[in-house]
Amino acid sequence: MAATGASGTGHRSHGAAGPGLAATPPPGPWRRTLGLVAGVTSVAAIGGAVQLITGTYTPPVSDLEPVGLHSWVVPGLWLAASVAVPCACVTLLAWHRSPRVGTAAIAAGLLLGGELVVQIPFVGLDVLQAVMGIVALALLGLGFAARGICGH
Repeated sequence: MAATGASGTGHRSHGAAGPGLAATPPPGPWRRTLGLVAGVTSVAAIGGAVQLITGTYTPPVSDLEPVGLHSWVVPGLWLAASVAVPCACVTLLAWHRSPRVGTAAIAAGLLLGGELVVQIPFVGLDVLQAVMGIVALALLGLGFAARGICGH
């Protein structure tokens, strides 16, 4: 017979729960994997953003002329805002066992995919875009799995 916690869901409570204390939710499926994938992606995006902002190992600035930009600073800030920050949020939510980690991962995957769609017309296709496309799909899949939409 399955043990049931206070919620009656069949999950045991993880952590001390008593009067006035909330039990820590059970670890969600894919929580550690999501935290790791999102954490590595966030660190890589921070590195990429720093490279773009400082002008270190960047594509030619002429790639940006069609949109009226004369440096890679704005794209670097965009990379930080659209990839590094959302992925860092997923990592923190996974670490804290938040029930919102799946939704956050879906949002981070969509933002990363959007970043790639915007980026490819300017810098072309590259192995990095293919790898990051796989990461975006992984975040989406793991996010849906964590929410229980695709099964466990």
